[in-house]
Amino acid sequence: MIGDIVETKQCQLKDPMDLFHSGQVVKICAPMVRYSKLAFRTLVRKYSCDLCYTPMIVAADFVRSEKARDSEFTTNKGDHPLIVQFAAKEAQILCDAAHIVCPFADGIDLNCGCPQRWAMAEGYGACLINKPELVRDMVRHVRNQIDNPRFSVSIKIRIHEDLKRTVDLCQKAEATGVSWITVHGRSVEERHQPVHYDAIKIIKQSMSIPIVANGDIKTLKDAENVHHLTGADGIMVARGLLANPAMFAGYEETPLKCIQDWVDIALEHGTPFTCFHHHLMYMMERITSKQEKKVFNVLSSTSAVLDYLNNHYGV
Repeated sequence: MIGDIVETKQCQLKDPMDLFHSGQVVKICAPMVRYSKLAFRTLVRKYSCDLCYTPMIVAADFVRSEKARDSEFTTNKGDHPLIVQFAAKEAQILCDAAHIVCPFADGIDLNCGCPQRWAMAEGYGACLINKPELVRDMVRHVRNQIDNPRFSVSIKIRIHEDLKRTVDLCQKAEATGVSWITVHGRSVEERHQPVHYDAIKIIKQSMSIPIVANGDIKTLKDAENVHHLTGADGIMVARGLLANPAMFAGYEETPLKCIQDWVDIALEHGTPFTCFHHHLMYMMERITSKQEKKVFNVLSSTSAVLDYLNNHYGV
């Protein structure tokens, strides 16, 4: 039960595979463009998040450009266990990217689920679910070229309309040595339609490696329900954690202590104002009135935000 470990501040296990074999449901912060960066990962780890992903990084750019590496990937000693998610379509490029991050991270994840048009047009993301041999080839290459046996290689997918194709993709990936698979329970075309948790359950029952469920999980109660519905070994959350970074610790809405922690962490990390402010807008969505939002959302400097928080919430 997820609820059984609400009291633990931060998981002591630092190896992702140990987490999946711990007998507890693994609580995971999803890869989120612009948002799941070091400062936010530091925050959610304080509130019972077990495993964090970086935002998706285009492997080819990362390998080619030192500037891309510096801007896309930042970590520190406390930022573990950490999975670096890559968009890739060539096995050797993915291996080269994995080699670069291997000393600093605990594993990589191949994005086979991003439905954005630009990603699909470039041959990245969700179009890979239609290329199981290519996915298998990329996983195999990383497995063969990274010496560290504890370095995980996972994939994150969406489902096909014909679920047999998804099960086939997963089984091929499993046979090649993928560590676990995260399943977003929607097809490429689906955006806000209900998540097919029944599909995740069928995939889980067809596999012997860990399966992580993803999609529309907003509260700890949702996470527990999805675990029971699917039997998934882990629960990955995106927007739910943006709205309430303390969600995994059992809070119904963002506590003021969490907002204070975000201010401290963001300032310490030198988080750019737009990112700092956007996170607060998400966190305070449920605890501010319409009128308050009108004022808070148009503040244009860190000092203005700090004054507002101090005056209204004593933060």
